[in-house]
Amino acid sequence: MTKRVLVIEDEPDLRSTLQFNLKSENYKVTTASDGASALAEISKNIPDLILLDLMLPDMSGLEICKKIRGESFSDKVSIIMLTAKGEEVDRVVGFELGADDYVVKPFSVRELMLRVSSILKRSKEKASNDEKIVIGDIEINLASHRVFISGIEVELTAKEFELLKYLTERNGRIQTRELLLEHVWGYNNSVTTRTVDTHIKRLRSKIGEVGTRIETVRGVGYRFNYVV
Repeated sequence: MTKRVLVIEDEPDLRSTLQFNLKSENYKVTTASDGASALAEISKNIPDLILLDLMLPDMSGLEICKKIRGESFSDKVSIIMLTAKGEEVDRVVGFELGADDYVVKPFSVRELMLRVSSILKRSKEKASNDEKIVIGDIEINLASHRVFISGIEVELTAKEFELLKYLTERNGRIQTRELLLEHVWGYNNSVTTRTVDTHIKRLRSKIGEVGTRIETVRGVGYRFNYVV
């Protein structure tokens, strides 16, 4: 099936260049020059991948990314941010909000095409293996809610399971405590960020050596970090 790519870029020349090159790679391409038209397009046709400029005339790419990651179809959409900003803080915020990759302008169009291909390939592999998550020596069976470390089953509570699942699905991405509260616990005023810290501590102790892959990002949150 032909993959659908949405280019959100306000510079006409760059937008046309990306559209031409993506079509040459046999992708179905749509474009938008601002946030409002981009969100309208996404509501009509959910793309497989979005090339998202950070600086748009009506809203920031970060805001658009956050809106997309709050939708039920979020896991089906990959996002590559395009920006002239190269500072680490911008990259951290982008990954924190759910970007899959980050490309600083000016960039090689050929390199970008390779990144697009790589991310879409990973997405396809993930979709074909929806029943379980396998990363290194961890196997998370989504259907039976069972976790195996090096083939040995580990008993986790429902929240510990959801926490490990959420972090491993976003391998390499920083997740704030607030995001973890929202997606693992849901909206619950009685739950505080301290709850996240407590569950992370218990989870680490239960999964042993693998627990060292759950990194604390001081002042921000946590990241599961396993280099494939």
